[in-house]
Formats: sequence, structure tokens, C-alpha cells
Amino acid sequence: MKEGIHPNVYPVLFVDGDHEWVGISTQKTNQTRTINGVDHFVVNCDISAFSHPFYTGQKRLVDTAGRVEKFMRRYGNQLANKGK
Repeated sequence: MKEGIHPNVYPVLFVDGDHEWVGISTQKTNQTRTINGVDHFVVNCDISAFSHPFYTGQKRLVDTAGRVEKFMRRYGNQLANKGK
């Protein structure tokens, strides 16, 4: 590998809610935490494998009705009364 072309990597503590794991990254933050005598930069994650619905198996409620059926349920009475 060529010298001087790769970015610097730092020890990082990734935090996603109650879950924390250690890794390396090119990101640096102002917040640090010492783990086993080594200062790690703390990176807060909005979503990870611990919280993503695909990995957790939690499904969101999805409307299975089509758009036309949904429209007719909402406005079908108005369209029928308009012709009278």
C-alpha cells in the first residue's frame, strides 16, 4: 500500500440508545470516553442493526389497500351526492 494516501482512523465508541460497541472510524467528535485506558471518540447513531426494523423483526403497520380504494372510502359519498 502507498504511504500517505489513506485517511487517519481513530478508536470510536458507537452509541445507539442502550447499545454501545467499539470500532474504528475516520470520524472524530468533541465527546470522548476512556475504555481500557484508551480514549475513544463517541459517535451517536440514529439507527443501527440494534434498532432497525429489518434486523429486529419488528414490522410497521402498512396500509394494504390501494390508492383508489382509499380515495373511494374517503370521498365516495361526496361523489355520489354531487350527481343528485
